[in-house]
Amino acid sequence: MTPPARDTFARRCREAVEPVAYRIVWSPQALADVEAIAPYIASDSFTYAKAVVRTIVTSTRTLARFPRSGRKVPEFDDENTRELIAYSYRIIYIIEPDQVTVAAVIHGK
Repeated sequence: MTPPARDTFARRCREAVEPVAYRIVWSPQALADVEAIAPYIASDSFTYAKAVVRTIVTSTRTLARFPRSGRKVPEFDDENTRELIAYSYRIIYIIEPDQVTVAAVIHGK
């Protein structure tokens, strides 16, 4: 009789389903949102507009390694639809099997 398989930490790690890093994809809508945000803010402050856009883009880079770092979007009952907050903007994204799609960037108020 063979002994039962041991549930070791190493075995669980080998059987992990999620990839090591996800590809980040921006939807046309999300790109259009950021392209509209920049000139709107720049009409008051070019420096602030640059900082906001940089923060939005930089925030999404962390999703490649930590896609579940954002909270679930309250309006949807879906574990894979999440959001990050950058300044007063909500970065809505969807976790897919091999990529994270940034779906929209909307004002939070």
